[in-house]
Formats: sequence, structure tokens, C-alpha cells
Amino acid sequence: MKLTFFVFVFAVVSFSFSGGAAAEGKIGVVLMHGKGGMTQPSSPAGKLAERLRDAGILVAIPDMPWSRLRRFDKTYEETMAEIDIYVAQLKAKGAARIVIAGHSLGANAALGYGARRAGLAGIVAMAPGHFIDHQEFQDRVDHDYRKARERVENSMDDETFPYRDFNQGKVSVRIMTAKNYLSWFDPKGPAAMNMNTANLKPGTPLLWIYGRKDKLQKIRNSRRVFARAPDHPKNAIIIVDGGHRDTPLRGAKRIIEWIWGL
Repeated sequence: MKLTFFVFVFAVVSFSFSGGAAAEGKIGVVLMHGKGGMTQPSSPAGKLAERLRDAGILVAIPDMPWSRLRRFDKTYEETMAEIDIYVAQLKAKGAARIVIAGHSLGANAALGYGARRAGLAGIVAMAPGHFIDHQEFQDRVDHDYRKARERVENSMDDETFPYRDFNQGKVSVRIMTAKNYLSWFDPKGPAAMNMNTANLKPGTPLLWIYGRKDKLQKIRNSRRVFARAPDHPKNAIIIVDGGHRDTPLRGAKRIIEWIWGL
């Protein structure tokens, strides 16, 4: 596919909120935090939400199923239906076009939503994470999805068990149902990022943005995942200063410019 790269140097483009893209109606953004994250103003997603609102963009920043409090309380597909609710809320507030944005695991979910829903104005994947279809990820979690699959096959879907997770170089244990773990961690399941990126609905532009100090993007070769997206003239990679958690705020200006340029 033809790629557009914005690396370290980004041309400043000015968009008037009274004309151009804004004339076609308000833009709404569903903004999703990372794994174990929160939505408070001091969080990476919270800081970006403030910048988006200041730019005249409607924002929904919900507490997602993978938050610190919810702990994967829904399957991947159930989460897609939950995002539908936030999209509807933005439309009820006057949003004529919808962008789905996410940080880390939120980026994974944004890609999944874009693969399942047509008519979106764009997808913003910030420091994408949860590369479950990567061999190292599965090796580090001891392929626990196999245990979850066996339990689901034995009608133990809704029973909770400890399962391994691998996040930012660390292995941890999470307690969740077999059904939910399988949904989120099966390398060939609905959360597989390679598959979802390749299956983005035609006509959906993708912004892929991460920090140059984010080792995860190099280890997982995230540019190769981005390259699987269907061609679109607005597809772009932007690399900003900083690491994994820095991306939403460090990239805020560029994200806003990309959204208003859709």
C-alpha cells in the first residue's frame, strides 16, 4: 500500500473551525484509554480530551471494559456494542462525523471497531498495544488462551480464573471469566490487531501515531501492522517525542490537525 509518513517534522496546516471540514458538521471523537487506565483529567486520555474540546471537537471519554475498575468485564464483541452507545450519544449532541480514537489497548479496540462498522470519519491509533497475535506475547503469557478455550468448551464460560497478561514488558495475573479472556487474548480471536487493521472498512482513513522512545512499537514492528490497512489518501504515520504514555498529549496538535483535515 502507499504510505504517508510524518516523522519528527510535521508540516503545520491551519484549519478554520468556521469553514472547511467544520462546515460539514461537528466532529465527534470516542476516545478510549489504555489497559488498566482511567479517564480522569490527569490521565493521558484525559489530557488529550481537553485539547480536543478546546479545538471545538465533541468528545466521549468512557470508562472502558479494560479499565482499572472494570477489569475486562465484557468480551471484545460486547465492547464493540458498547462503543455503539457512545457513538449514538455523540450523534445526539450534533456530531455529523465520528472518529474512533484509542491509546494502547484502546487503539486495538478502535481498530476492531473500524473493522466492524462502516461510515466512520477516521480511526486514530495512539501507541497501539495488546499485540496478542505476536509470538513473544503468547510465550510470555504461557499461551493461557488455551486454558480459557478448554474451559469454554467445557461450559465453564462465566467462571473466573487467574490468567496471565503481558503489558509494557511485565507479566501480571488478571482474574476474569474464561469467556472474556479467550475473547481478548486468543491470537486468532476478535482482538487480533493484524486482522482488524487489514479488515478496516473501505473508505476509513487511519492515523497511526506513537513516540520514538516507545520500545513496544519497534519490538512488535507496528509499522508492518499499519501497512496492512486498506489504502486511503489520508492514511498516515506520525512519530512524536516521548514514550508510550506520552503519545496522546505529545501528539495532540498533530492529531487535531489530522482530524480537521479529514
